[in-house]
Amino acid sequence: MVQRFRQLACLAALWQFSILAFAFQMSADERVQIVPRVKSSAAAAETAPQTVVRVSSSLVLIPVHVTTVSGSPVTTLKKENFALFEDGVPQTITQFAQDDAPVSVGVLLDTSSSMKNKMPRVSAAATEFFRFANPDDEFFLIEFNGKAKLTVPFTHEWHDLAREIERAKANGLTALIDAIHLAVAQMKQARNTRKALVILSDGGDNYSRRNLRQLRSSLLESEVQVYAMGIFDFETSGRRTTEERNGPQLLTAVAMETGGREFPVRSQDDLLSTGVEIARDLRNQYILGYSPANSVSDGKYRHVNLKLELPSPGSGLHTYYRRGYFAPVQ
Repeated sequence: MVQRFRQLACLAALWQFSILAFAFQMSADERVQIVPRVKSSAAAAETAPQTVVRVSSSLVLIPVHVTTVSGSPVTTLKKENFALFEDGVPQTITQFAQDDAPVSVGVLLDTSSSMKNKMPRVSAAATEFFRFANPDDEFFLIEFNGKAKLTVPFTHEWHDLAREIERAKANGLTALIDAIHLAVAQMKQARNTRKALVILSDGGDNYSRRNLRQLRSSLLESEVQVYAMGIFDFETSGRRTTEERNGPQLLTAVAMETGGREFPVRSQDDLLSTGVEIARDLRNQYILGYSPANSVSDGKYRHVNLKLELPSPGSGLHTYYRRGYFAPVQ
């Protein structure tokens, strides 16, 4: 009898296990066969990644800054005083302006170890630069040492940047070229036609993943002018690192091709006046526009050359302008 009871109990347990296993299998099959609900076309459009579109334009704009030998801005020139050439071919200037148009400015602050003793005066120089801002100017701040990071996104409140610069601490290596790449990417959100980067650095670079050739292409495509405040310790040249010694050349190479300028600060006492001078450069520019004689949309680089046509040749004036651009692609 006991043996019979045990057999029945085993059969019942086996039956229950079979039912549970079948239920589990059904549940698993249902999970596998569930088809995700397809989003509507409107919802899909909201979450789909945004495609970057390169806009073609038949008008090329060249910002130009003209100075005397001493560096003072020249603001009395007319359209007929300028001659533009693209790949050696004369171009007809159809647009000419000289006004204080708003600018989108990215400020790049070097916070590497080599800047440790320079930070207080760099902060003061940046504040002097901001004081000349147009009410419609917008700014963002990128700080960089071994890594570049966006600290303050685009804002019209330059005081936000000034406060952040004032409390910045210097340490670590220097990734200047990477910082400029990040700034160029951020500049795609700019609201103003005129765009500029202002670099506050000793120009050293010892940690960037990208190189100068890659940077050149990015800058020219972005149509951003670069102004560099080169804060160098010329008095202690024997104790400077290799990247610090190469700093002036790097900053000059980056700035000149974009139509900006590199301002070597030979003494920290000159920082305040340099901040004012960069602001003055941005506020005193001619904008020359032309429709290229070469209308082919081939994406190739076009070299731009500018000459001054003045009544008295040999006046010694200096011109700073963008040296070329990439043609649009069909």
